[in-house]
Amino acid sequence: MRLLTFVAAALAAVPLLAPAQSFPHRAVKIVVPFGVGGSADVYARYMGAKLQESMGQAFVIENRPGGGSIVGTDSVAKSAPDGYTLLMMSNTHTVNETLIPKKPFELMRDLAPISGVNSSDLLMVVHPSVPASNLKEFIALAKSQPGTLNYASSGPGTPYHMAGELFKAMAGVDIVHVPHKGSDQARAAILGNQVQMMFDAITTMAAQARAGKVKLLATTGKTRSAITPEVPTVAEAGLPGYEATIWLGLMAPAGTPRPVLEKLNTEINKVLNAPEVKESWTKQGAVPMGMTIDQFDKFLREDIVKWEKIVKLSGAKVD
Repeated sequence: MRLLTFVAAALAAVPLLAPAQSFPHRAVKIVVPFGVGGSADVYARYMGAKLQESMGQAFVIENRPGGGSIVGTDSVAKSAPDGYTLLMMSNTHTVNETLIPKKPFELMRDLAPISGVNSSDLLMVVHPSVPASNLKEFIALAKSQPGTLNYASSGPGTPYHMAGELFKAMAGVDIVHVPHKGSDQARAAILGNQVQMMFDAITTMAAQARAGKVKLLATTGKTRSAITPEVPTVAEAGLPGYEATIWLGLMAPAGTPRPVLEKLNTEINKVLNAPEVKESWTKQGAVPMGMTIDQFDKFLREDIVKWEKIVKLSGAKVD
């Protein structure tokens, strides 16, 4: 009887193990719900290449921007829960749980956490034609011309949007938000002097600042960035308590087998813990953010609560 019980238990475990043992046996798609050239796109392609090396199958990147990440995210939420469609997401998603409550999905109901990827500070930049050389001068300029200055973002709820709204609320200025379909378009708008200001990831805007194509006023972390140590934080430069960063993570459709999620988590963390990855990303201003599935789940739920407070403080709305 004991032998039969053992055999039955072993057979019952086979369906749970099989998906992970055979996964992946074909190409995996990573949907990036943002435009080409932004940090989510850049690191999705990096992670895809590394996972392809370690897991022996192609990891294909598909950019599906629109609606401040809603379009691409909904496509993943409605995909088969088999591990072959993944989502590269960011704090845009935790913001949107409050900012855009009427979505076709709920983040923690319809998607399953896998792991964090990385985090980085933002840069506050202005077009070279803007007559302000530091944060205090820019705030004074904005106060003297309410409603006439514009700032770009890659869409509603994105870290660039929320950094701008938090800045407006704390500085007491009226600057017009100009959303774009992706960070590449937002970046082109400030480089082309179509808008005056933007918050952008240090990993994608630092090179433009070094080339003199934009003026760098401040960084948005708690401490100065090692990439731009000569530049003060927003908090240092005149708005104590200000902080805004961008982080990235990977999720899958809810219902994806736990063994598949665990296998992906293991392989992702191998990449994030590799010394050459840490060294390379540090030079870019990115900090690896590997976590267990449960740790990332807890992180996401706490971030939703955090951004709920900031959305209410800033008064940010989506038309």
